[in-house]
Amino acid sequence: MPTITTNDGTEIYYKDWGPSDARPIVFHHGWPLTGDDWDNQMMFFLLHGYRVIAHDRRGHGRSTQTWTGNEMDTYAADVATLTDRLDLKDAVHIGHSTGGGEVARYVARAKPGRVAKAVLIGAVPPIMVQSDANPGGLPIAVFDGFRAALVANRAQFFRDVPSGPFYGYNRPGAQVSQGVIENWWRQGMMGGAKPHYDCIKAFSETDFTDDLKAIAVPTLVMHGDDDQIVPYADSAPLSARLLKNGTLKTYQGLPHGMCTTHPEVINPDLLAFIEG
Repeated sequence: MPTITTNDGTEIYYKDWGPSDARPIVFHHGWPLTGDDWDNQMMFFLLHGYRVIAHDRRGHGRSTQTWTGNEMDTYAADVATLTDRLDLKDAVHIGHSTGGGEVARYVARAKPGRVAKAVLIGAVPPIMVQSDANPGGLPIAVFDGFRAALVANRAQFFRDVPSGPFYGYNRPGAQVSQGVIENWWRQGMMGGAKPHYDCIKAFSETDFTDDLKAIAVPTLVMHGDDDQIVPYADSAPLSARLLKNGTLKTYQGLPHGMCTTHPEVINPDLLAFIEG
């Protein structure tokens, strides 16, 4: 399996498909998943002539199950190492959920010429947790509950999340895919319990406000207004306002995992933005 090794010895697994001289698109997955969560989008863009790359974040999937470095600064540094090793130029970086936070942190600090555009999908910025400065956020008790459920029975927790709120399968009339649920569970259980535990703090308590303000490249913010994981009102509209060159696209009734449940909607919109 192709990997790069970071300065602290962590091996980061990645997929790299398509012609080396084609325009690169880098996909950043959500918690607690892997690069496999992007298979639909990677195949779509590969067949449209792009070079597509997806990595497994440290502690996730096939990358090293590190017990340290499971926070946004290190995640972004790992991405910088990957893009340097692959010498990616004018890349489009697309992040879902936690991966959207990773994109924001990386793009804000990226070397000149590395990034052309960015996309945040159902993404955690600006900040998820509730505070006096962010009264619309989710109470810390929500994330404490995630941590408690992970420690108590990670395997069951990783069935409950995709079976319900992640894909909107708890909504009346939802068309439930058992394969999608099992694939989510498979990806989650490939990673390490300690990195997954630490990542809950990373995605919920990291403040990306300054990152969003620093991003100058065109950035598309995509979000379903029925997102039960990253509530819409306290995320996408706020991020779009902080970006210098941001565009907000809202999807009525779509869930957090809309890239999987509605690729026929999301993929063409991504293509239009990238080629626009």
